[in-house]
Amino acid sequence: MYPFLRLAKEAVKFRSADPLPLTGTHVSHHICWPWDLDPWVELNNGRTLTLYDLGRIPLAARTGLLAVLKANRWGITVAGNSVRYRRRVRAFDRLEMRSRCIGWDARFFYMEQSMWKAGACTSHMLIRSAVTSAQGIVVPPQVLAAMGRPDLASPALPDWVQGWITADGLRPWPPQG
Repeated sequence: MYPFLRLAKEAVKFRSADPLPLTGTHVSHHICWPWDLDPWVELNNGRTLTLYDLGRIPLAARTGLLAVLKANRWGITVAGNSVRYRRRVRAFDRLEMRSRCIGWDARFFYMEQSMWKAGACTSHMLIRSAVTSAQGIVVPPQVLAAMGRPDLASPALPDWVQGWITADGLRPWPPQG
């Protein structure tokens, strides 16, 4: 089940937080609860993705994106991601999550998120998101204009992100058998 109560807690907690620039970092803190665990008594990989939502949604609010989505009746969707898992997360572990937009291209916004336990990174995610309307994808220049930032240029996407974009572009779609 989706953690709606945790999402509500994050919304309330950060409702008066200082605004962030579009590429600013949102920091939040979470606990791995027993219902987040897999059969190996570690944070479930699917739940990890869901917990990352709890960082992206307040990030969108603090950067002004959420207000623009609501005003225009737009949505935002995950168009791809890559997660690297490096350290175990167990029940009751306390995590710091860092979420930020690292740039955009002609169609997508790219964000990176990481979870940290006792100063060590447990996982890191690159996510590609698209803003959507009833007509399809809303391109970043249109989103930025609606945010009142029409002249904002994307920071250069790091080489590892460019490599992921290139590799993902080579992947066949639809998949072959």
